[in-house]
This record gives sequence, C-alpha cells and structure tokens, in this order.
Amino acid sequence: MSLFILLFGILLLFVLIIKKINPMIALIAVAIITGLLLGMPAAKVMKSISDGIGSTLGSMVMVLALGAMMGKLIEDSGSAKKIVFILIKAFGKKNIQWAVLLTGLLVGIPLFYNAGFVVLIPLVFAIASATGLSKLYIGIPMAAALSVTHGFLPPHPGPVALAGIFHADIGKTLIFGLILSVPIAILAGIYFPRIIIKRDQNASASDFNIIPDENLPSGLRSFITALLPVFLIIAGTVGSGINGDFVSKPIFIFLADPTVALLISVIIALMVQKATIAKAMESCAEGVKSIAMIILIIAAGGAFKQILIDSGMGETVKDLTGNLNLSPLLLAWLITAALRVTLGSATVAALTASGMVLPLIGPHASPELMVLSVGAGSLMFSHVNDTGFWMFKEYFNLTLKQTFGTWTIMESIVSVLGLVGVLILNQFI
Repeated sequence: MSLFILLFGILLLFVLIIKKINPMIALIAVAIITGLLLGMPAAKVMKSISDGIGSTLGSMVMVLALGAMMGKLIEDSGSAKKIVFILIKAFGKKNIQWAVLLTGLLVGIPLFYNAGFVVLIPLVFAIASATGLSKLYIGIPMAAALSVTHGFLPPHPGPVALAGIFHADIGKTLIFGLILSVPIAILAGIYFPRIIIKRDQNASASDFNIIPDENLPSGLRSFITALLPVFLIIAGTVGSGINGDFVSKPIFIFLADPTVALLISVIIALMVQKATIAKAMESCAEGVKSIAMIILIIAAGGAFKQILIDSGMGETVKDLTGNLNLSPLLLAWLITAALRVTLGSATVAALTASGMVLPLIGPHASPELMVLSVGAGSLMFSHVNDTGFWMFKEYFNLTLKQTFGTWTIMESIVSVLGLVGVLILNQFI
C-alpha cells in the first residue's frame, strides 16, 4: 500500500509541475500530503520537513552561495570570455569543436548551467558565422560539456545536494566526476554531432578571426580564478588521503572542505580583479540572488527526502528490490531516470530519488558513486517538461523533432555513459 501512496505522490508532483506550480511549493505540498497518507502524525510530518530542510541546507548552503558568488565574479570580470578567446585561438578552425568543448568544461565548473549557456551562446553563434560551420555542430559540444559538469561535478547544486544527503566526500566526488566527465563529453559533444550534423552551412564564410575585447583580464588570471576552487579541493583531498601524519596534513584537510576552498577562491578573485570592492560586492549579491530559488527547491527536495526516510519508504524500496539481484548503482540510476522523464527537472528528480535509494548505500555502492549514479540518471531523456529542452530549442531555432534528435539524444548519451562509467569505477574502488 505504501508503494502506491508513493506513486500517487510522484504523480501529484508531476501534475503540479505540469500546471506550472513552482517546484518548491509543489515539493513541500506533496511532502506533507505523502507523509499524512503514509500514516505519519501531523506533528511528525512537520518535524520531518524541518529536519529535512535543515540537514540538507546545513551542509551545503555556504557552498552554493560561495559558488554562485565565484561564478558571477568570473562572468562579470570577463574571465569566462577570455578563456573562450584563448582556447579558440589555440585550437583553430579545424579543431574548433575541441576548443568549444574544453571551454564548456572550464566555464561550466564555476558557472551554473543556465549562466554558462547564456555566457557561451553568443560565442557559439559568432564562431559559426565566422567559420561557416553549423551552429549545432559548434553548439552541441558546448551543451554536452555544460551538462556533464552540471550532472557530475561540485559545486553545482545537484551534486552538492546529493553529496550532503549521501554523506559523500565532495573532493572524491569531484575527482571521480572529472574521470567520467572528460570522455563522456568527448563522445557526446564531439563524435555525436559529427555523425548527425552536416559540418558546413555557409561556403562563403569570412576568414576565421574573432578578436577579443582589449579590456578583458589576462589569460593567466582568468584561468587561475576560474579553476582555483577545483585545484584547491583536489589538492586538499589528495593530500589529506596520504597515509601517515605529517606537518602539512591539517592544511590539506582544511583545503579539502569545499566551503574553505570556495571562500579562498572568492577572496583571491576579489583581490585580483580591476573592479571596485563595491562593484564586486554587487556581483556577489547578484550571484546569490540568481540561485535563491534553486536553494529553496533543494530545501523542499530535502524535506520530501526526509518524509520518505522517516516513513520507512526507503527501507520498503530496499526490501522490494532486494531480490532483483541488481547493482544498487544501477537501481539508483533507473529510479532517478524514471523520475527525470516524469518530472522534467534534473534537480527535483535527483532529490526525490535520494530519499528512496539512500538505504542502498553499502559495500557494493560507495556514497560518492551513488552521487554520480543519481546525477547520471537525472540527465536521462530530457524532453518537453524540461526547461533546458526549450532553451536549446529556442536559441538554435529548432523544431520539436530536431530538438529530440539533437538535445534529447545528447542528454541520454551523457546519462547512459555516466551509468557505464560509474559501474566501471565501482570495480576499481
């Protein structure tokens, strides 16, 4: 009976989202209704919701806020554009897809998906115009790179939220995520568009020459500020993982904390930029404002997750699937992918699934790989109920059929390859 109630809750969530109800409101309402229908006392339902919000945000709110500040500082300072120009100049027209892919990976690490897309899309169109190449031939590598960073790499909201829920080490999650992201981005972003898209669209294109703005920061400063959080987290994780005690080990442990790494990065970004402190603080405030609703959705997702845990639903799912002889990582991917196709939002699907699959973590599924498995499932088969689908469609002026044949397939490739990569990694750790 409890499983039917869960399915009813998911169906209700789907209907509310279809009706354009804000996902935060929908999640909280469904969490309360589901808890009550599962027989939880009203007082316990509200306590579970409070506990879920507190435990979910408590471990990540500063990471999300500092990451948003960092991304906005990089965007407003021109560092993101500078990285684009340097890579395009280095790779040339013949290998322009590789330049766009690497740009998407570098820019996508500090910037959230929507911000990265908006920053890079004018450059994609400029490159297409200057080279005579198809916009999609240039644009899919960018979208694939942003998707893998969004699904697999902290400090994006989804991976950070899941790491907090599964009690996963963010540094290890980042390292494993990087191992997956590069080959997946290459396959989905380089080889996939080469198979389905005609390369040249304008034989009379002008010579390939995109001139950067002279007011942009230096290349060295741009790369350092954009990648510093990643370097600090990885260095801290590797250093703190070395066996034995040594003098600098506490420093590595300190740097491995994503809040510390991002705080240091924000401070350094403030020190090296040309803008006044007042202007920089405005950028920081705008960055946090841009993710305010994302934080609230994550909080509401944490509340729904806690209802599923406190009601025993997670254990019910574990018992029902115990005889299926499936890998917990595969099962987590399947549940998340089903929710993604149903609900549309990758973040909502991942957070909803987390409460159901949390009991599956054990010797055959590490918390870090569970984060990546759920992250991969959350990217599966993006279609008409996903805002990313419509953003891609409208920017590239595609029909629905064309969007399904490009964006949807690309996202599904990333998702399936992510699952395959997670299962392979699980054999070695």
